[in-house]
Amino acid sequence: MPLSWTTIDSPIGELLLVGSPEGVVRIAFECEDLDDVRRNISDRTGEQLEPGPLGQAEKQLAEYFAGQRREFNLPLDWRLSTGFRAQVQRALTGIAYGETQTYGQLAQRVGSPTAVRAVGSGCATNPLPIVVPCHRVLRSDGSLGGYRGGLEIKQYLLKLESGNAPTSG
Repeated sequence: MPLSWTTIDSPIGELLLVGSPEGVVRIAFECEDLDDVRRNISDRTGEQLEPGPLGQAEKQLAEYFAGQRREFNLPLDWRLSTGFRAQVQRALTGIAYGETQTYGQLAQRVGSPTAVRAVGSGCATNPLPIVVPCHRVLRSDGSLGGYRGGLEIKQYLLKLESGNAPTSG
């Protein structure tokens, strides 16, 4: 069965959503080459991507950006996550809305306290940003660190969750 994809407008720009019958596979930011992202997913999965709605994902992301949703209740298809990175990415779901952790704290949570750089790599390669909240991970000095969507977007998401960013809707 082919994977479905759609794009949605958001306060942080256009987002690409890719899903399978099992759940959301990938969320990509407009600063990524969305055609390349779709090709890469097709190459990695061996499946074709066809345009189509991702109803619940679209709805829940719109609610999140409108300040009406603090927790996502979406099935996730983790096929693009493997090894230690997958372990890190699954642990990200345990960071509550409006909370942050450091890369070091996350490394301890996954049982590898010296693997801070590897945790950073797991965050950087998170295929499901926003829904799997890698934006909630900061450097030990409280600075933002990196973010696939760019630091302005990471800062916006953190402000949104603290009630200090404009909401859509």
